Amino acid sequence: MDEAAIKSARGKIPSIAYSISKSTCLHPVVMELMERTRQLPNSIMMASPDSLSFLRLILDAIGAKHVLDIGVYTGLSALTSASAIPDDGRVVALDVCKEDADIGLPFWQKAGLAHKIDLRIGLAAETLKQLIADGKEGTFDLAFIDADKPSYMEYYELSLRLLRRKGIILIDNTLWFGRVFDPTVNDPSTEAIRRLNDKIRKDPRVIVSMHWIGDGTSVVVKL
Repeated sequence: MDEAAIKSARGKIPSIAYSISKSTCLHPVVMELMERTRQLPNSIMMASPDSLSFLRLILDAIGAKHVLDIGVYTGLSALTSASAIPDDGRVVALDVCKEDADIGLPFWQKAGLAHKIDLRIGLAAETLKQLIADGKEGTFDLAFIDADKPSYMEYYELSLRLLRRKGIILIDNTLWFGRVFDPTVNDPSTEAIRRLNDKIRKDPRVIVSMHWIGDGTSVVVKL
């Protein structure tokens, strides 16, 4: 990857920077959008370069065509997903904040990938339920969850219904800056992620592997 990607490694930890430098480049417009997002007050919300690189890899590996992007923010993960799927594929991108998503729209258009992204503004859980009601259960190849943490459990359950057999859920922030293994931290977001991590580990419907990518990425495969 280029110098901008290397510098954007969280904490500038040498091993992370090195791993990014030896990974396949993300779409150049993804890098432009990352730079734009970095200027925002809540830029910490954006997916890290190593998370996006991993997302791109998994999409390619499974030949994904139909993707759920739960938590758009400025659209980095949606754009990364759109760059990895075929032209007749679709990314259904869900967020409650149109203003943030609008920042990414010109970048989606510049990349020539906006036609693959179906942006739906509203409560993500309600949109996921509507997809189920519309007969989309079992039709998605991958779901990427990076949204409000107290709702992670509901997003997981609904995504699992929408995924095909052997489909994958990638869940961001499952280490939550180390708070999940600090017994003195008990805020609602931390507790929600703890509960989800515990549930997935024992869930007979899936297999899971948690990785030290970004802020913790759980890779969940539907059996």
